[in-house]
Amino acid sequence: MEKRLIAIFIGLIIGLAGLGGPAWGADFKTAIIYDLGGKFDRSFNEAAYRGAEMFRQETGISYRDFEPTNEAQFEQALRRFARRGNDLVIAVGISYAVPMRNVAREFVDQRFVVIDARVDAPNVQSILFKEHEGSYLVGILAAMSSKSGTIGFIGGMDIPLIRRFALGYREGARSVTPGIKILENMVGTTGAAWNDPIKGGELARSQYSRGADVIFSAAGPTGLGVIQAARDEGRLAIGVDSNQNHIQPGYVLTSMLKRVDLAVYRALMSALNGSWTPGIEVLGLAEGGVDYALDEHNAALISEEMRAAVEAAKAAIISGQVVVRDAMAGPGGTEH
Repeated sequence: MEKRLIAIFIGLIIGLAGLGGPAWGADFKTAIIYDLGGKFDRSFNEAAYRGAEMFRQETGISYRDFEPTNEAQFEQALRRFARRGNDLVIAVGISYAVPMRNVAREFVDQRFVVIDARVDAPNVQSILFKEHEGSYLVGILAAMSSKSGTIGFIGGMDIPLIRRFALGYREGARSVTPGIKILENMVGTTGAAWNDPIKGGELARSQYSRGADVIFSAAGPTGLGVIQAARDEGRLAIGVDSNQNHIQPGYVLTSMLKRVDLAVYRALMSALNGSWTPGIEVLGLAEGGVDYALDEHNAALISEEMRAAVEAAKAAIISGQVVVRDAMAGPGGTEH
């Protein structure tokens, strides 16, 4: 239905353009700057890339992008694309918070989008996600799949955002098995933690050796090491951000989907059609911003009982019957 509506919308716009107006998007320019790990990280960045590609394929409008190799390049890249007069510049990742604040103040007429960071500025749209809601769902699946009564969590950089994943996962698992044992590790305290699959694999093997039979990693490309360890040890892993079920079919229980692709696509379309606005946008289960992945690669691992349980939890969260605690919420319940 969503694709059909998009097609109708595009057809109407193109038809109007054919009535003597300029070609739709002929002068529209946009740029995307990825987080560390590159756009083909099979996780967070690649989701952003897919959203940009969906926009390009449906509109015929190309975009520029940049893959930084260190955080010192973040602000440089933002400033460079702003100087080129792009209609919209998108930065992907929480580490862009400070660079975005700096550059947005300098280029007040430039429109920006930052994903995973909150930047309060009149020319910036911040897109955030309720990762704890999606993590709750995969926590249910982990607990229902576990035969040992022990599961694991491996986070990338030790920051509040990743603790949000961890808390949601714990709450989901304990809603099924209150006494379940949950092993937790963080990979590091710097940006390098997102791109260290060797360390991810080492931590996973350690958790498997201590009895965990399912591990959820929220660590970007580092999580690829966790998935490989699951394959090597004959256990299960849970992917993150993109659908990673296909990476090691039969060893990836599910993936916690974070629809960065949808966020990027919507931001680009709104800038193109004139409906873009600055401010804070938060995407949870109700908005289709997070979910769990079920496809031909993991269907044999998800029983009907498991699917019914997770779908019931999903409906309860959307309705407000179940409220998943947010590790990034302050005493008043607002994000800080």
